[in-house]
Amino acid sequence: MRGITVLAGGVGGARFTRGLLAHLAAEYPAADGHGSTVPVTVVVNTGDDMWLTGLRICPDLDTVMYTLGGGIAEDQGWGRADETRRTSGEIAAYGAGWDWFTLGDLDLGTHIVRTDLLRSGRTLSEATEILARRWRPGARLLPMSDNPVETNVRLAADIDEHRAGDLIHFEEWWVRYRAAAPASAFVQVGLEQAEAAPGVLEAIRDADVVIVPPSNPVVSVGTILAVPGVREALRDTDARVVGVSPIIGGSVVRGMADRCLEIVGVESTALGVGLLYGSRADGGILDAWLVDETDAGLVPALQAAGLRASAHPLWMHDVRATAAIAADALHAAGAGALD
Repeated sequence: MRGITVLAGGVGGARFTRGLLAHLAAEYPAADGHGSTVPVTVVVNTGDDMWLTGLRICPDLDTVMYTLGGGIAEDQGWGRADETRRTSGEIAAYGAGWDWFTLGDLDLGTHIVRTDLLRSGRTLSEATEILARRWRPGARLLPMSDNPVETNVRLAADIDEHRAGDLIHFEEWWVRYRAAAPASAFVQVGLEQAEAAPGVLEAIRDADVVIVPPSNPVVSVGTILAVPGVREALRDTDARVVGVSPIIGGSVVRGMADRCLEIVGVESTALGVGLLYGSRADGGILDAWLVDETDAGLVPALQAAGLRASAHPLWMHDVRATAAIAADALHAAGAGALD
């Protein structure tokens, strides 16, 4: 058994993977009763990464690590549980940092250790492996690239100190402006020089199943797909590639992915996102596509486009419901995919 590879962004990808691990532990339990015999690798978007007050911040990597390791703040889906923000208050008192992007004291511990590892010569992959030893996430976490890639947003109008045409970091557009600042494009700075991190392409090519969870299809999964070699690995793999729609009934499950889709000219529907990813038979990346029951009427159009689409309950209300979604995704990959 070669295992499962997940291409994940932040909250949606993290919660889906947690449900997947719960399903695998129930169906393929390890002999010691902890975890599963099925290895899982999570390739995580690093396009949201940035430098802030001298520290390297990796929002999606940390969200996945904390979620799988049991340290996430469940009510918000990101950051640490039982967090305090005294240090961010001190940084702000010096006129430094961003008052719209405050980091918790516990979270800062992660960023300090990561930054120290990077400055001592470790790669992001190596730093991630070291950090994950504490959290024991039950899956191998890989950054999409060890090279810095930062998603920027090109503004379409003046706002505050920024002028139309300026590039601002995605997190500023997402958090400070709540994706409401007029924008014309997303630009991945550094992508041309980037390479897939060690193990990423092999994790895709050698998997039994590759899953695209309900993450932001433009700036999370889309950024992973833009890393040189990733799309080719998805097209060449013998694994079945299954996607889970992040859009239910024309609305985003979480966040503001609809604004991202609008900017790239894709309708915010399960059909629109399915067509964005496309069928592997026609040069896309998917073999199968799961939509919610409320979107069952879109299945014929998706099938006509070459996608093996099917409708299932897709709301990730809790771990149990998410485990059922993961089970449906594996079923869509084909009976016996893990046997």
